[in-house]
Amino acid sequence: MSESAYSRPLAAARLIATFGFIALIVVLAKPRPVEVAVGFVIAAAGEAVRVWAAGHLLKTKELITSGPYRYSRNPLYLGRFLILTGLCVMCRLPFHANWILLLVGYAIFFGYYMPRKERVEPDRLRAVHGEAYERYYRAVPALFPTWKPFANASNLGWSSDRMIRNREGWMVAGILAITIFLLWKAHRVPERPEVAPLRVPASSPPPPVSGS
Repeated sequence: MSESAYSRPLAAARLIATFGFIALIVVLAKPRPVEVAVGFVIAAAGEAVRVWAAGHLLKTKELITSGPYRYSRNPLYLGRFLILTGLCVMCRLPFHANWILLLVGYAIFFGYYMPRKERVEPDRLRAVHGEAYERYYRAVPALFPTWKPFANASNLGWSSDRMIRNREGWMVAGILAITIFLLWKAHRVPERPEVAPLRVPASSPPPPVSGS
């Protein structure tokens, strides 16, 4: 089996697992308004990075170095990292399970996901772009952005058509839907527990009066 044929079912499995994980924690969440607000800001920042990147990304053989790619080689992954963080902040779970899941997510992201990407993608891009990619690779970090943009970045502008073709609109809609649902759960009036009716103990009959 070729690498591309193997990667397709693997990518599908990762996608199913991701959606299953999100659905589970959203359904089980016991959110509070402040946590939803803070988490949404973090997730929205991540999605803003992804929208910016998706508007520059051309899935062709061209080396993309414009927009956020001037600061990070993987801005889509940076956005995904922030969305994961924001989602776990929003979805408060019993026994602080959301923070445990966030740490597990970080371990997978930095222990498997990013190393695998850095092991595979740079070699592929070097084979296509040669020295141009090597200069870009040395100047721009893999994930967290640098303050100094890539000096030889292309002047390709942001395009809403490219963003739509990269299907980033679905991610925007998903984050908004999750946030609205969690806000609804956070502001929902909790049901009052049923209280058993107060039982008044029956008074005991008066003692018999003895005759004189």
